[in-house]
Amino acid sequence: MNEGITIPVQQLGPGGPRVSVLGLGSWNTWDRMGFDDAVALIRRAVDGGVTLFDVAHYNMGPHAEQSKTDIIFGEAIRAAGVARSEYQFCGKLWLWEYPATGFDEQMKRSLDRVGLDSADTVVVGDYFERPDIGRLVTDVGEQIRAGRFTSWGVNNWLADDLHQALDFARAEGIPAPSFAQLKYSVVRRSMAEGPHYGKLFADGTLALQASDVLEGGILAGKKYPERKIGADPGGIREQIRTAADTVARVAADFGVSPAQLSVAFCLGNPAVANVLVGVSRIEQLEDNLGAVALRARHGAEIDAALSGLWLDREVSADGAW
Repeated sequence: MNEGITIPVQQLGPGGPRVSVLGLGSWNTWDRMGFDDAVALIRRAVDGGVTLFDVAHYNMGPHAEQSKTDIIFGEAIRAAGVARSEYQFCGKLWLWEYPATGFDEQMKRSLDRVGLDSADTVVVGDYFERPDIGRLVTDVGEQIRAGRFTSWGVNNWLADDLHQALDFARAEGIPAPSFAQLKYSVVRRSMAEGPHYGKLFADGTLALQASDVLEGGILAGKKYPERKIGADPGGIREQIRTAADTVARVAADFGVSPAQLSVAFCLGNPAVANVLVGVSRIEQLEDNLGAVALRARHGAEIDAALSGLWLDREVSADGAW
């Protein structure tokens, strides 16, 4: 148990909620464990200071699984006795069928499935075909005025579209996106550290919410995960499987797990307000909690030891992979 570890809280970008630097994601998570285990894990997370939950209804696009992970989360957090005031809920708005399926319909359905009246923030997802940015920002603003959430972020958008959204929101007096949820890890850094998004992080326009930090489990030592994992921008996954050996060796030098080392690395980026992790066992949660203390003790050494593992330098950093 990680008694005595204090999980820091940071603001998720301008106007965003204050969230724990570790958050729990929902894709292939809550429906991969027994219900009682989910209840215990949520209770331990909140008691340990992890209060941000990223939860989606995976009903559209490439992840249209019709899973019940969001429904299970809602039932489990109530069974755990966690009051709504004790946690932050980050929802998702999908663009795969937008605007045919609008944000009003999506939010009503998503919140109803979880059993909530509102979210704290939402992530507007990535896309195949570029949307009408002005209409999208206007529709987000309508949901904010309706009280369904108070801030929003983007997921893997082209930098040009993000700048357009920021400019349109400011001109129209609509809340602008305050954070970007991006793939970020010891091996994938271009989106977050490249010039397009990097400038927005550096000047405080956006905060970074790091996702897929273990590459679907590969960086944790599961080189060929059985469950579905995220996309492979740039086609570097085989290189990542090889790099995982180096991560494991460095982790052994520090006496920690590869997963804990990988999370600790991400926590070191000053732009990172929050690192999302997917855990299905309390042991995994405890390991992730330990990453906070590991970062505090050995941050500079970790960065130096892992500096050579940036694999996507040649991948476009503007989102046009």
